[in-house]
Amino acid sequence: MNNSELNNKFQDYIKQSNAVSIATSEKQGNEIINAAKLLFDCLTKGNKIMICGNGGSASDSSHLAAEFTNRFSIDIERDGLAAISLATDSAFITAHSNDFSFDTIFSRQIESIGVKDDTLIAISTSGKSINVIKAIDKAKSMDINVISLTGNNSNLNKISDITINVQSENTQHIQETLLKIEHMLIYFVEQLIYKK
Repeated sequence: MNNSELNNKFQDYIKQSNAVSIATSEKQGNEIINAAKLLFDCLTKGNKIMICGNGGSASDSSHLAAEFTNRFSIDIERDGLAAISLATDSAFITAHSNDFSFDTIFSRQIESIGVKDDTLIAISTSGKSINVIKAIDKAKSMDINVISLTGNNSNLNKISDITINVQSENTQHIQETLLKIEHMLIYFVEQLIYKK
């Protein structure tokens, strides 16, 4: 495959990815704004954000937690915002998976550190991850708000307070748009708290 053919594939890929983001922005804009407002309310009440997901979504949960606790916008000087990724503690995850089940690695942490009016951000491109579903169920049982980020499915919609559905069934394009949404969430939260 020559450079011209590769360049055409590159252009096609970018167009497809952007089309997913645009379709999602047109259909899910209100959900994204409402999710940011829910996170704002959570943090201003002194509560925390917990984030979970598997694989690429685990990396997203770590990335998003870092944006909250460190900073996102370079023009805003601020304190850290309370957020934690439930996908980063390898000692706990391997111990619990070995002793009990991988299905409950997130719900057990929520049981341990979650309190009423915290918020869980649950990330699953397919909406079918058992450990994410169990995390949502545990959160709801503890009066913890749930924001789900997923693809074009309805698997998490009925069990979450807010579900943001990326308008695609293509995993890579779902993940690309989810990262944009995650960045928008922290961007909006910073604007709501610090740009009054």
